[in-house]
Amino acid sequence: MTSTMRAIEISEPGGPDVLKETNRPVPEPKVGHVVIRVAYAGVNRPDALQRAGAYDPPPGASDLPGLEASGEVVAIGEGVDWPSVGTRVCALLPGGGYAEYVATPAAHCLPIPDRMGLKEAACLPETYFTVWSNVFDRGRLRSGETFLVHGGASGIGTTAIQLAKHFGATVFATAGSAEKCAACERLGADRAINYREEDFVEILKAAGGADLILDMVGGDYLPRNVRALAMDGRLVQIAFLQGPKVTLNFAQVMVRRLTITGSTLRPQSDEAKAGIADALRGHVWPLLSDGTVGPVMDSSFALSDAVAAHQRLESSGHIGKIVLEVFGD
Repeated sequence: MTSTMRAIEISEPGGPDVLKETNRPVPEPKVGHVVIRVAYAGVNRPDALQRAGAYDPPPGASDLPGLEASGEVVAIGEGVDWPSVGTRVCALLPGGGYAEYVATPAAHCLPIPDRMGLKEAACLPETYFTVWSNVFDRGRLRSGETFLVHGGASGIGTTAIQLAKHFGATVFATAGSAEKCAACERLGADRAINYREEDFVEILKAAGGADLILDMVGGDYLPRNVRALAMDGRLVQIAFLQGPKVTLNFAQVMVRRLTITGSTLRPQSDEAKAGIADALRGHVWPLLSDGTVGPVMDSSFALSDAVAAHQRLESSGHIGKIVLEVFGD
């Protein structure tokens, strides 16, 4: 390794054009951490929020954007048993993925699934950690239940559709075009709803209501989600693209015994994230290795083209995941 590396930093809060290429020191591995030579880095909505000044890194994390990456371990800190130097991994990151090298807790690394390249593997950590912890742990989705995911063509949505269907749910998804709806149904959604033309509340109510809804829209979707839930239904909120404040009739929550909860992934403890990684290794990684489920790729950009990658993300025209190529395969 050299002592310095190329990286993309946020020069000031703002739009995509505030992302600037810079040189930074290569990180050193702390106790329990590894340093990864980044092949590809995932591009996610939280990166855009951080760039806009609306999502600060947790204390001690890199100020560089990037919450997931794939690559090869090149250094390990004290107390690390796995992975070893030379191991190819994908990893959930506290930040810093938009760079040639990144440090992260070893317990947040996962092996590259069989027959999967590094580009595809870079798409896994942020979405699979988020979906597993919110749909199956917090949301308690069970076989035979009805599940609705908003933003079905997003990285989160395409992951949630596949996993929910595999584990026996009836899956509904919303999306904003016929093309995106068709993509959702190819992935296993029993019914994709074009929210520009149809009312998801009426469709779900006609189907008996949703037992679980995963939402990242917020705003006026919150009271509509409540109306779309079945008796004893659960709503899990993971983002607020349309804002976090709304007027809500909680009488419906009481009368129909509804549960409203939510979470964010990045601020959780290293121990909590390690627990999610262990669950994924046992329950989901075999499905990735045999091809039962897999990431949906939208596009790849060079690290130096991070501005264009963020423009693509915020256009909402993408289906699936966007990655930055750093060193590549």
